[in-house]
Amino acid sequence: MKLIIAILRDSDTETVSQALVGKDYRVTRVASTGGFLRRGSTTLMIGTEEDKVDPAIEIIRSNLGPITEPGTNRANLFILNVEHFHQI
Repeated sequence: MKLIIAILRDSDTETVSQALVGKDYRVTRVASTGGFLRRGSTTLMIGTEEDKVDPAIEIIRSNLGPITEPGTNRANLFILNVEHFHQI
């Protein structure tokens, strides 16, 4: 199991999260601030099987808005191994 942590611009959050949910990914959205994007941002946490990581990354990539300022990132992704997962 993997955990994708995606830090997105606020303006991309709704489009990306809806696209992921539409492809049966479970998404948790957390409002965040920080230095990665230097603007309003949202962190998405997406738990998925290892073979679904690359398709999830492509969904994120294809649903991001255009770069508005040269030299800025549209998103930052972290892919983590998950040793245990429990739903209570």
